[in-house]
Amino acid sequence: MANLTAYARLARPANLPTAAADILAGAAAAGLFAGLTPAQFLATPAARTVGLLILASVCLYAAGVILNDVFDHETDAVERPERPIPSGQVPLMHAAVFGCLLLNLGVVFAFTAGWLSGMIAFLLAGCIVLYDATSDAHAFWSPLTMGACRGFNLLLGISAAGAITNGWLFLLPLAYIFAITLISRGEVHGGDRSHIKLAGGLYGLVIAAVLLIGVAHQGFVIMPVLYVASFAWMVLKPLHAAYEHGTAEYVKRAVIAGVQGLVLLDASLTVGFASQGFGVCVLFLLALSGILSRVFAVS
Repeated sequence: MANLTAYARLARPANLPTAAADILAGAAAAGLFAGLTPAQFLATPAARTVGLLILASVCLYAAGVILNDVFDHETDAVERPERPIPSGQVPLMHAAVFGCLLLNLGVVFAFTAGWLSGMIAFLLAGCIVLYDATSDAHAFWSPLTMGACRGFNLLLGISAAGAITNGWLFLLPLAYIFAITLISRGEVHGGDRSHIKLAGGLYGLVIAAVLLIGVAHQGFVIMPVLYVASFAWMVLKPLHAAYEHGTAEYVKRAVIAGVQGLVLLDASLTVGFASQGFGVCVLFLLALSGILSRVFAVS
């Protein structure tokens, strides 16, 4: 049982609901939920496609964090010796095989959903490996690659419709994850205030864009505004604390809030394009992420 728990820890279970939330937000942006309640949508053929893409996304995300630990095992042996690989709970080769299996399984699930989805998943898998292999090599390109991974994940959800609509939304998770990756560089030794300021600016642009989407599609009504306000509060408050204190502990809190805030970002997008019921479905994933974060590490 302890060995199984170690393998689960490798996959960061608390983060996996955020991958599923991307798919729901993408499906909403593609118009698959328009005029439907969640119960009505489950009775449509598109529900199977979205389900397959959720499985694909979760597998790809888990593969990404596992392979990242594989590539970073020497650094983790010094900075994070409690992690499964450096602590010896999971052999390095076993972790590598586990990650590769999940990566391929994610692509297979996506191709099962559709040819377009499979091609996007293939590109996403390439970005995941590129980031994991070079995450410490480039101060600019590595965070950008990580952001691209999340952008492709959102496009994966959009592809459930069989075509790419609102493809520019790729830029929102790109900017947001770029910001979180910049912040995360201070998790061990404390934060760089210039990085935190840049991250705050990127957060602001994403928040403004999501608010405009909600207003454009639903009008200036309370629900989309409330979702966006909750998202802004969740990510900006700990980011401000990280800027004020600059210590590794506050930076880690800001990273955790940023990762979990992805679900609120997706919920805000979903409510912008679809009904409140689908927004609640995405919020359920936030609750699930919070529950899992009490048992498993987020970063």
